[in-house]
Amino acid sequence: MLLALVLGAAAAVADVFGGLLLVRANWEKRYLRYSVAMGAGFMLAVAFLEMLPESLRFSPKWAPVLVLAGYCSVHLLEHTIVPHFHFGEETHHDEFVSARTSYSVLGGLAVHALFDGVAIASGFVLSAWLGWLIFIAIFLHKVPEGFTVASIMMASGRSGKTAVIAASVLATATLLGVLVISVLPSWVQAGLPLSAGVAIYVAATDLVPEVNREPGIRMALVFFAGVLLFLLFRLLLPTV
Repeated sequence: MLLALVLGAAAAVADVFGGLLLVRANWEKRYLRYSVAMGAGFMLAVAFLEMLPESLRFSPKWAPVLVLAGYCSVHLLEHTIVPHFHFGEETHHDEFVSARTSYSVLGGLAVHALFDGVAIASGFVLSAWLGWLIFIAIFLHKVPEGFTVASIMMASGRSGKTAVIAASVLATATLLGVLVISVLPSWVQAGLPLSAGVAIYVAATDLVPEVNREPGIRMALVFFAGVLLFLLFRLLLPTV
């Protein structure tokens, strides 16, 4: 679990880095879009080919229910508390103009980040192999996630300092998720399938539409490269 904590901290730092990337304004948009596309492909592959089978080993009856619960809970959250949320660049000043809206979005992203940490730690409870795969899948979207929450804060009139603090809140939520499973590893039986449902929602419902907004074939190829990257890891690395 020490490794889970270290990698959870690395994922948390990526959130803060994403926030700083926006505030300092020295960023390349296309690299963030590529990160979103590759992260979506890798995350979907991990969720369907590793997290779901491992969850079913615990309980063939209840694991699918928990996966669906994880998926539906995020859908409910995004369409009630946090409407019009996207994982890509959010700088639409006409959508995020009030402090209430910006902090609602922050709350929704914090829930995502919490389950990121739960997923990383749950993977390491079962095996180093699964833990590393989940970490990579999550790490690939952490910079865009931090960038997103920072852009929302600034679009609502918050300062650059507040934007970075918001990204730090996501980092803290990620670490909290890791700590929960580290202290209570038996919760992995519920944490892993719930995290799988959240991961499927984030990848398929939040990230893939962002990929599809880009014209041409390049972004689609980057998405499939994420899937192939997972398959390459699975082929070449020991599953222990």
